[in-house]
Amino acid sequence: MNLISLKGLGEKRAKDFEKLNIRTTNDLVRYFPRTYLDMTNRVSVREVMHNDMALIACRLVSVEPVRSKGKLKIVRALLEQGMESFTAVWFNMPYVVQRLKPGEYLFYGRVQNYYDRISLISPTFERLDGNSKLKGLVPVYPLKSGLAQWVVRDAIRRALAVEEFSSVIPEELRKKYRLASLAEAFRAIHAPNTGAEMRRAAERIALEEYFTLISAFKLIKGDKAEARLRKYTVTERAVANFQKRFPFAFTPGQQGAVRAIYDDLTGPIRMNRLLQGDVGSGKTAVALTGIFMAAASGFQSVYLSPTEVLAAQNYALLQKVFPEYRVGYLAGASTAKEKRDIKAALAAGEIDILCGTHAVLQTDVHFANLAFCVCDEQHRFGVAQRNALSEKGETVDVLVMSATPIPRTLSLIFYGDLDITVIPDKPKERQEVATSVIPERKYEDMLGWIRGEVRRGRQAYFVCPKIEDDEGEIASVTELYDRLRTNLPDVRFALLHGKMNEKQKAATMSAFKAKEYDALVSTTVIEVGVDVPDATVMVIYNAERFGLSQLHQLRGRVGRGSEKSYCFLLVGSETETAVERLTVLKSTTDGFKLAERDLELRGSGDFLGTRQSGKFLSEIKSLKYGTEVIFTAKKLVDEAFERRLSFDEIKAAAMKKYESLKDVVLN
Repeated sequence: MNLISLKGLGEKRAKDFEKLNIRTTNDLVRYFPRTYLDMTNRVSVREVMHNDMALIACRLVSVEPVRSKGKLKIVRALLEQGMESFTAVWFNMPYVVQRLKPGEYLFYGRVQNYYDRISLISPTFERLDGNSKLKGLVPVYPLKSGLAQWVVRDAIRRALAVEEFSSVIPEELRKKYRLASLAEAFRAIHAPNTGAEMRRAAERIALEEYFTLISAFKLIKGDKAEARLRKYTVTERAVANFQKRFPFAFTPGQQGAVRAIYDDLTGPIRMNRLLQGDVGSGKTAVALTGIFMAAASGFQSVYLSPTEVLAAQNYALLQKVFPEYRVGYLAGASTAKEKRDIKAALAAGEIDILCGTHAVLQTDVHFANLAFCVCDEQHRFGVAQRNALSEKGETVDVLVMSATPIPRTLSLIFYGDLDITVIPDKPKERQEVATSVIPERKYEDMLGWIRGEVRRGRQAYFVCPKIEDDEGEIASVTELYDRLRTNLPDVRFALLHGKMNEKQKAATMSAFKAKEYDALVSTTVIEVGVDVPDATVMVIYNAERFGLSQLHQLRGRVGRGSEKSYCFLLVGSETETAVERLTVLKSTTDGFKLAERDLELRGSGDFLGTRQSGKFLSEIKSLKYGTEVIFTAKKLVDEAFERRLSFDEIKAAAMKKYESLKDVVLN
């Protein structure tokens, strides 16, 4: 049902919901809470750690008029809790001025405490009065328009009353395994009586989603076995000789990956393979060996990178490694003439290897005899983008690579349509990064030490945590940038965040690599980035807010040169769980072990939601559920397929789900 048809919801409200991509009642009931407020858990603002989320009952004293700072629209309010005065700040939310009147409120938001000045950053709020119905567990929804929480709760309550829920899981299996109805689960997730009820509902909804998704990949993978049309003529001796071009010996893991690719390319079935390897494991060298197999057989290859910074870096590498072949470059920043010339040369077969960004995917890019595709940093590309690239030739062999360690249990979900090869080892030349947890009392000492490193010609990263609303994140990283420039006036700082466009990001990273800056203050956009050998220091603020896999990726930005490198983890909240997780990070550099441990400690919902969700799991990324849900879904799928239960219905739902993966990225 369209939202406009929902009783009590007018055209204006429907347009507000459209800004959240909610157009139907089905969209609405699938708009899950990002958290729940326990009405009994109100805290004193003075007790809250810096950057923690908190529920605070207080009095709103006054609201300032909207101020502009560049493109930012800023609203500031003065609040009081007992004798304590503090402020609330909203970024690019000017409409809150009309909704804020002096009186008693509940505010929920991130608390920042700089130099004893306390602020709430872009908090949600609700008026408190004698008629307040806020009791028990109250859902909180992610809002980006002028909608209020009570409006969303009321609309969802009405939608639940009219929406029909049907399960894709066959009725026979639902009865056998005593699965709750979807209708019950959806009602409980939006209005749970207890935390246990909320978790059971989350598991039931997640089970349905994974059942459909795993079914889709099971169907698709069966359709991907295409017979090979081209014959590769490269010999094993030629491949071994090519590997001597690298200034290091291939590890057993690299050799195993090369063997898997060679067997694929000389076998009867088209290759569709994922190459997973930890930071520094040598995936690029393996991919270049695959490109050589194609070039030596007389075929064209393409190397796709997610950003222009990485594409330019890979282009320079390809030119160096393949001096006897013609290497081309195509990116959004290429001039119109360069694009025309490259496209003409490609179509004429005058380019052997093309390196580029998403520009390569354009419909007017044609190859003479494309045979081999490499997608670097696969998690930054969608399934449809990967397929679009492979369709630029006949039965093109595809190698996708990811440095994002994903547990084997989740590889099934993300890459169910691919064969998987893992490089488990690292080159001996790659040094370990010394990792330390820095308490607040040692912060100034750390900054002084970093100043000394900069004087010795080293460079440093300072990374802010990803937080729930973009504007709050930008405010946080900008404030850190200003503070660091004050504390270290002799250090040249650059600023990088996700709201900058690709050209700005590329220019900043290139300038940093060229040593025009000593330090880079950034959000997590540098997680996968350019190789800066002189960067030897990584400082991560509020490290307890990151997943272990993400911390490991960030740590991998240093230790890429010959100098000893360091990673400092700053902890804002030293809980037992946080200390346990960070101790695990200190004790191992194996990204796959860390990913498995991260999954155990945080559960599937958190693991997927923070980084690796992609749009096809974005609906359930806020849900809290354990890893066993994935195993259960896999078990149900296998049983349903084996017994051909409701097969036509499953296939229809699964293929509809797979169709929705067209724009999926995992970052």
